[in-house]
Amino acid sequence: MIEENGKKDRSGIQVIARAAAILRALKEERSGLSLGQIAARVDLPRSTVQRIAGALSAERFIIQDPNGGGIRLGPELGAFAEAANFNIVERCRSILNEVTQKTGETADLAVLRNGAMIFLDQVPGLHRLRTVSSVGEVFPLSTTANGRACLSLMPDVQARAMIEQEAGGPLPPDEMQALMARLDDIRSVGLAYDLDEHTPGISAAGFAFRDLSGNYHAISVPVPSMRFADIRPRLDEALREAQTRVQTEFSNVE
Repeated sequence: MIEENGKKDRSGIQVIARAAAILRALKEERSGLSLGQIAARVDLPRSTVQRIAGALSAERFIIQDPNGGGIRLGPELGAFAEAANFNIVERCRSILNEVTQKTGETADLAVLRNGAMIFLDQVPGLHRLRTVSSVGEVFPLSTTANGRACLSLMPDVQARAMIEQEAGGPLPPDEMQALMARLDDIRSVGLAYDLDEHTPGISAAGFAFRDLSGNYHAISVPVPSMRFADIRPRLDEALREAQTRVQTEFSNVE
């Protein structure tokens, strides 16, 4: 009986692993895939993929594209993603509050989604002149502190691909080389900066981290450029302390 239960456990784990592989394949191909294409991507028999896809479809984890584009990720996964975002916001809110209290400046939390940074939460600064962005607002990767911080956590090949996707094609070699050198600098010091590069009159500093699901997030502090140089030492210190707290909070990330 114990041996039989062990076989059932192993079989159940195998099914979960295969279902996860199918979902990951669909995550990489937002336009959808056929059963045959999925089978080729995950190296499984088509019949096995069809059986698992049927179960995933019944739970709305995947759907058939109404425009004939094949199988796509379903709405139920979006609900899970929203729950995960809420969890991240809750876990990081006290860290944002602490950064704002130490610096007097606005502190932001953003997530990397679909090749851009999306703001999830913000604690407004204490100054009358302060920077404010709306939750849900979208910012680019290559010209912002939070975007550059996320790019610096990626392997070079992935970072290059994200930069080119954002640019709509290959960059001139010298421009790409300069960006990659900047990512190396960020890896070296642990913080990323945007000095009047994304929005004139606003500079920012930030760091990135990955949550327990491997998603990229960043905490950043935008500051009116007129006072950025004066506050930078205090800002760097507050962000490094926040970085230590985040690393402890998400210490199970490999």
